[in-house]
Amino acid sequence: MSELQLIPIPNIPHIQPGDDLAQVIAAASQQAQLALTDSDIVVIAQKIVSKAENRFVRLAEVKPSAEALALAEITEKPPEQVEVILWDTAEVIRARPGALIVEHKLGFISANAGVDHSNVSSEPDLLLRLPADPDASARRIREGLGQLVGVRPPVLIIDTHGRAWRKGNVGVVIGLNGIAPLQDLRGEPDLFGEPLKYTVVGLTDQIAAAASLLMGQAAEGCPVVIVRGLAFKVDETARAADVLRAKEMDLFR
Repeated sequence: MSELQLIPIPNIPHIQPGDDLAQVIAAASQQAQLALTDSDIVVIAQKIVSKAENRFVRLAEVKPSAEALALAEITEKPPEQVEVILWDTAEVIRARPGALIVEHKLGFISANAGVDHSNVSSEPDLLLRLPADPDASARRIREGLGQLVGVRPPVLIIDTHGRAWRKGNVGVVIGLNGIAPLQDLRGEPDLFGEPLKYTVVGLTDQIAAAASLLMGQAAEGCPVVIVRGLAFKVDETARAADVLRAKEMDLFR
């Protein structure tokens, strides 16, 4: 690799339910005179995928369950919000004032099952859930780009997660298509010719973190980034869940 480029696609409009993201990305990239290639990687913020798939929830329409009411008392969160979080929760990991950490039904552990209000709407009671199947969303966008512009670059859908042992949120992949998420370097020689024994690189999470620097977390309005110049392995069967550690190998819960 001689040079790595992170290229934001400008002029992505505010996404509405039903919008075709492949069409939006193709049009914006052409307007910016940015020709996509099969060697690029298209990184997309989860928020616009969820918006296009109409994953909105209005709190006024939510009736809290008994479990939600109990957790709301512990976490000091609105019970309607807790109920929405439980819709996407496989297991509650931690509950304390101000925090609800859960295992999402998609398999990863995060705060609030990814349910969020920031960068969603000016309506105070409107929440946004994650895509129901982010891998399928990534596949549809990739196939759509193939039909529209004649190339099928891998697609990553990313979100931000906190970390158990470090402060600060970082970008991680929650959906992907067309790329192997892990780079297994075991057996490769190090600088001194010694074979690596344990090194498996979370390649797509590294890409997500890098793209997040351009996307930002506030009002930057940059939900799509092209990564160019990075070698990767094409994998048509890979899933975002391939990076998740099996519960029996999880030493921290």
